[in-house]
Amino acid sequence: METGGPSSTNHEDGLSGAVEPKSLPTKPPMKAEQQIPCGFSGTCIYQVSLDIDLLIPIVFCGTCCIYKVPERLRELNEKAYTPRVVSIGPIHHGNEKLKAMEDQKRMYLQQFLARTKVSEKGFIELIKQKETRLRSCYAETNGFCSAHFIRMILMDAAFVIMFLLKCKYTDFRGSGDSIFYPPYKSVEVKLDICLLENQLPFFILEELCGLSPVFGISPKATLIELIHWFFSNEWGSWAVGEFLEKIDFSEAKHLVDFLTIYHQPTEQQPNEGLEVLTAPSVKELHQAGVKFGLSLSKNLLDIKFDRNKGRLEFPRLQLDDRTEIIIRNMQAFEQCHGLKYGYVGDYIFLMGLFVSASKDVEILVENRIIENWLPSNEEVVRLFYNLNKQNGVWGRTFLFKGLIKDLNAFCEKPWNKWKANLKQNYFNTPWATLSVSAAVILLILTVIQSVCSILQVV
Repeated sequence: METGGPSSTNHEDGLSGAVEPKSLPTKPPMKAEQQIPCGFSGTCIYQVSLDIDLLIPIVFCGTCCIYKVPERLRELNEKAYTPRVVSIGPIHHGNEKLKAMEDQKRMYLQQFLARTKVSEKGFIELIKQKETRLRSCYAETNGFCSAHFIRMILMDAAFVIMFLLKCKYTDFRGSGDSIFYPPYKSVEVKLDICLLENQLPFFILEELCGLSPVFGISPKATLIELIHWFFSNEWGSWAVGEFLEKIDFSEAKHLVDFLTIYHQPTEQQPNEGLEVLTAPSVKELHQAGVKFGLSLSKNLLDIKFDRNKGRLEFPRLQLDDRTEIIIRNMQAFEQCHGLKYGYVGDYIFLMGLFVSASKDVEILVENRIIENWLPSNEEVVRLFYNLNKQNGVWGRTFLFKGLIKDLNAFCEKPWNKWKANLKQNYFNTPWATLSVSAAVILLILTVIQSVCSILQVV
């Protein structure tokens, strides 16, 4: 975990893994109309002049947004970044473990073409026009000839669109669909399409929908609504209904970016410095008299502290077996893309400070702030501990600087701790309150009696 400085990720415009054409070893020039394997049936004729650089994808630009997860993150939990049943896009295309889903993709493509009333050739022509832009969105597309790449994009885009439609509209499903019928692979697919390495550029989904009547009059808005419905119903606290009209999703780069857009801060923190980014745990805050409450906000970043009331409010956080996968892929995108602000990393870091022991989780669960579907409170502690490994935090832009400063100042006041100790240890139940009150009354009466006895003697 890194604090006070930039993440160790190399952010050089997100061009991880790219190779300068000039660094390629010298080879004899390829002949025109040389046959290049495509991966589909047969081969394609790829028109190549004497310039072999035509096969090198153009990734040296600011549009790159889909990356291979850096090894330093992948080695922490490889399964969190690896698709289980379906490949989307070029990074995992051709993986033997995922080939079983290719027949399902072909079926979804046929259904998509039947519903759109647009010919396959029409879609291929559209994708061909966008090929350069599409390739520039990926950090790596080496080894894909034009025909192979275009066909792959069409099949995967049709699959994603049809899958989202089938999630919402049950009448879109067919009896031979192994995703929504036995052996029921929908849970795995829902996770796979949310992985950073398994993405399609959002613009191509919009372009394909815009060319067809599958979404009706307003394809762009309806596609966004469909994706929003998917996230709202599948990912609980990670996407909430009230945001759709308040947030501009039109600039979303892909589905992982769609998730990060949900959780942008409603207000920026003042640009002030902190010597050390540290804060008390939830248990320590509780012992210092801080009260915990559930926020009305649904934005996970809206963690607020009222200094006058000593009340710390959190939006509800639902945790289950899928949570780590979602957070890790959002975190990886944030680091690889070199975003100006690392909100996901900041949130992970803050929760790691708050939740360092099972007692911390217990307090948040009791206050209905964390809805824990993991096996135990210890699993929540372990989750944020592991997420903080290789997490990148900038001290200058840390989102919660003001919050940490206020909490530390509150806990440093002795009166707050004394008052909390008195309330928690001596007035924590009605019987304890009654006992302490009786003891105080008895003490007062004893003092009065002693004073009266002294006065009588005098």
